[in-house]
Amino acid sequence: MADVTGFLEAAESEADVVRRRGLRRMRTVAVSLLLFAAAVYLATLKRDGFLGYVNAGAEASMVGAIADWFAVTALFKHPLGLPIPHTALIPKRKDDLGKGLEQFVGENFLQEQIIRERILSIGIAERVAAWLSVPANARRVVDEAAEITALALSKVREDHIVSLVNDALVPRFKEEQIAPLLGGLLSEALADDLHHGLVDLGLEELHDWLVANPETVHEVLGERAPWWAPDSVNTYVINRLHLEMVRWLAEIRSDPTHRARLALDSMLHRLADDLLGNPATQERAERLKLRMLEHPAVINTAITIWNALRRALESSLADPDGAVHQRLLLEAQAAADRLRSDPELRARVDQTAADLAVFVVERYGNDITAVITHTIERWDGKEASRRIELHVGRDLQFIRINGTIVGGLVGVLIHTVSVVIS
Repeated sequence: MADVTGFLEAAESEADVVRRRGLRRMRTVAVSLLLFAAAVYLATLKRDGFLGYVNAGAEASMVGAIADWFAVTALFKHPLGLPIPHTALIPKRKDDLGKGLEQFVGENFLQEQIIRERILSIGIAERVAAWLSVPANARRVVDEAAEITALALSKVREDHIVSLVNDALVPRFKEEQIAPLLGGLLSEALADDLHHGLVDLGLEELHDWLVANPETVHEVLGERAPWWAPDSVNTYVINRLHLEMVRWLAEIRSDPTHRARLALDSMLHRLADDLLGNPATQERAERLKLRMLEHPAVINTAITIWNALRRALESSLADPDGAVHQRLLLEAQAAADRLRSDPELRARVDQTAADLAVFVVERYGNDITAVITHTIERWDGKEASRRIELHVGRDLQFIRINGTIVGGLVGVLIHTVSVVIS
């Protein structure tokens, strides 16, 4: 028996071992009170006077102790191993118990009003703000987010990108009419003069490159110069062309109303209009789109872009003092400050959390409570009885203790009434 008990304790968790020890202690106390009452009863048997009262109380204590022992034991097993009707209730009706617990939890805990009130009373937004305001906590959040993101990036393989492009993006782009989209975007950009910034940037870069790389210009133009012309003439012409290109770009760059700029604006406006309303232009745009999508370089370009993006992200995420970490830390601190200073924002966050909890309960509440039934159904009767007794058996021993004490007091009272009446 000792070996079996030792095996069960070894298989139990540390918390279960503590519960079992507590159960044994309380059983010892309850049995000790019963034995004490029996000893007192035998010592005062057939005595009169005060000892008669003691004897009556001891007798009633034994009755109460034994009756409550029977009631408590009958929940988990047959008392003394006798198959008495309506005993060993938990092993026999564990499935009904599981269903009852499932219904009880669902009806009394997983209700919308209860969940909503509880979530709102917690003050999630305020607690999150207070927690994030501690630099160490904000750093922990950023580090964890960076680690998870880096892990997720490492799990994406090149064949995943190929599948994404071939199976999702390309078919979608083929179905979508590109001309109206490009025309609308170009029209909006022209209406807001967004293209002027790009033109200025292009002119600036091209002008600076021409100024800084005259040798390259001479080499390119020299290869196309007529072979029969003298070198001095070719050199003079090339120098003149280079000078005129630099001067022309400088004029366009400094003059917002230059005729080259106006010509470019006119061409872009006409292109936007044609993309939106000219069937011939739209058809050419669609053909160009299909040629680009069907070109083998699309996959290679997508993989190259992804690999470059991933390497850049992984490098930034791996650096605790890098720009990504610092930016995330600033955003976390800013979020904490906004939550602390904006009551309306806190209210919205709390309400959103409550709505999310209610949504989860409404959609998955039955699945959550069904875990109780499914778990108990997997136990056999003895296992269910052992587990439940382990958690509530210690408190049930107080029923035996109270039965012993209350029974004794009632026995003394009944004996007193009997003496008074007689």
